[in-house]
Order: sequence, then C-alpha cells, then structure tokens
Amino acid sequence: MAMILSSKLETCASSLLQSSVLRPCEPTCSCLAVVPFQGSKSLGVLRNEGHSKFANERSRGFFVSTRATVTTYIDVDSESSSQEDEETSTSELLCCPICFRPLSRVGPTGLTSAAIRSSGFSCKSCRKGFVNEDVYLDLTILEGNKVYDESTTPGAEIFRSPLVSFVYERGWRNSFFWANFPGPDEEFKMAQDYFKPVAGGVLIDVSCGSGLFTRRFAQSGDYKSVIASDFSENMLRQTDQFIKQDASLATLNIALVRADVARLPFATGSIDAIHAGAALHCWPSPASAMAEISRVLKPGGVFVGTTFVIPIPVVDFGIRDVRRAIKGVINSSSIHFFEESELEELCGTCGLVEYSRIRRGQFIMISAKRAQNI
Repeated sequence: MAMILSSKLETCASSLLQSSVLRPCEPTCSCLAVVPFQGSKSLGVLRNEGHSKFANERSRGFFVSTRATVTTYIDVDSESSSQEDEETSTSELLCCPICFRPLSRVGPTGLTSAAIRSSGFSCKSCRKGFVNEDVYLDLTILEGNKVYDESTTPGAEIFRSPLVSFVYERGWRNSFFWANFPGPDEEFKMAQDYFKPVAGGVLIDVSCGSGLFTRRFAQSGDYKSVIASDFSENMLRQTDQFIKQDASLATLNIALVRADVARLPFATGSIDAIHAGAALHCWPSPASAMAEISRVLKPGGVFVGTTFVIPIPVVDFGIRDVRRAIKGVINSSSIHFFEESELEELCGTCGLVEYSRIRRGQFIMISAKRAQNI
C-alpha cells in the first residue's frame, strides 16, 4: 500500500512540475527568502539551493516566483522554539522601503555580508519578502518585479552599466582631478575629521559606487558597522569583488544593500554617519535624497558629501525664471552643478544644521548634522 501511495505521489509531482512554467536562469548560491503568504498569519521561508530554474508556484492563494531547483516552504509558526530563536527583529536598522516598518529576519544576526546572505527578510505589513540577490540584499521598492519597471535619470542609469561599474575605480574616478578633487585618500581623511563626533557608530556609504570609500571606512576600525549602499546592481558587485580581494576586510562588519537614496530602507533616527562621495550631482532628486538622509540620521548624526560646484555664482537679477534658464544651460542630463548657496539651503531645508564646507576649485565637501530633538 505504501509503495502504491509513493508511486502515485511521484506521478502527481512529476505532472505538476511539467505543467509549471520553467525558464532558464543563471546558477545562484544558496539563500533564504522570507515571504509572507496571503490568507495566513505565518511567514514562509523559501530555501533556495544549488543551480536553479525559475519555478512558479501557487501556495495558499499567493503567487510565488523563486529561483530554485528545490523549493521548500517552511511554516515558521510550526517550527520548534530553537527556530523561533533565530528570527530576530531588525527594528534598530533595516526597514521596509514601502512602509518604513521594521523588517523581520530569519537567520544569523549581524551586519556582515555573510550573515545577510544567509538570512531572509520580510515585511509583515506589506506581505513582501526581500531576497538576497547574488552578493547584496535588495531593499528597493520594485525588488522582485518581473513586469513593471521604472528608469531613472541618465546620470543615475549610466552607473548601472557593467562597463562603467568596471572602469569607475580603474580610471573614471581619477578624471575628477580636473575639478580639483583631492583624491580618495585625502578625501577620506577630510571626511574622517567630520565624523569624529560619531566614531563607534553605524556608517552608511550611500551611492558607494565600487566601494572606494566603503573599504577605507571599514579598515579604519572607527565604526561598529559599515553599510555599502547603491542603486546600481553592478556597482555593488564591483564592491563585493574588491572586498574579496583584500583579506584584511574578510572579518569586518561590512554589509551590501541595494537601495534608492530617495527611499532609504533604514529606520528613522537609526544611523550615526552617512557619507556620499561624488554623488549628489547624480541623484535624480537631491532634495528627496537629503530629506531621507535627514530622516534616518540620529539626532546629532553627521552627513558628509562631495560634489561639483559651478565656478562662479549665477547672476539672476532676482528673477527665478532667469536662474532656472541659466542653470538649465550649465547642467546636463547626467550631472548637476550646484552653487554653494544651494547646498547650504538644501541642508537647512531638510533639517540639517551646523553646515560646513571645504572648497577647492569646483570640488566641494559639505557636512551638516541632524538637528537635536527639542
């Protein structure tokens, strides 16, 4: 009887597999994805193992698309207490990019790349799971979407190119000398001076590129954790490659998170320091980005950023339309040149105080602190 039942089950499983939609996919490493299932109060853990294909399944009325040859759904609520102990709240840091509520986590604790790659994250409120993509955790709103997509400005999109990501630290960044950028080593020292009041805290290197400064901040030993964040998937892959090439970084607390700087997936008032090296001029909306930076910084937290400024102030005769016309001629579709007064006003508008700057030619480093609670 048992043999007949087993045979019937195998026949049924084979029939279901043949009727499912399978598409080729690149080999992926083992990872966990925590996915909330509709019609159930429990969370599901999708365990993806080995070389894979896309398997589209329906479970409890919720459509799930996973990269896996073997996909196992585990009802967390039915697991033993030891499994429950593994689930940790990330309320102190990581949050949903949609609702900004804390993410739930299943897996090892910590903010190392290895710990995050071995963990699954989900938002119970939005019923959305966030899957580790290759070497980074994708916490963008459209993570996992197969049909709907959005493009950003040319200045942001260009850095998603594999070629630009590859050459960025192999020549591209050196070209900034024309604007009197001091160079990565000197810029790092300047930033460190601003970050002294928040040493020992958590630092996010937003728009981190290939991790040029991420690695330096981590090696300094001045921070509890360093998070490399960028919207470009290929920049984060380059960051991971450079980290793996340096044995001294192997045991340091470095995490890679894909994020939109205008929708940072971090809890309000949770971050001590934020760095944005040569990035502000590429952001689609610098105002939205600065507002987010202000939101996630702790009271007294420090922001440091570098960008380009125009050589001389714009003379607009007090007419706003004239200013817009002149700036439209100066700026291109891929880069935004700021005036010093614009940067100071932008910081103040977004609740950042104690503005300071260092300027050399068209290079400028700005710093400001999140206002203290009254």
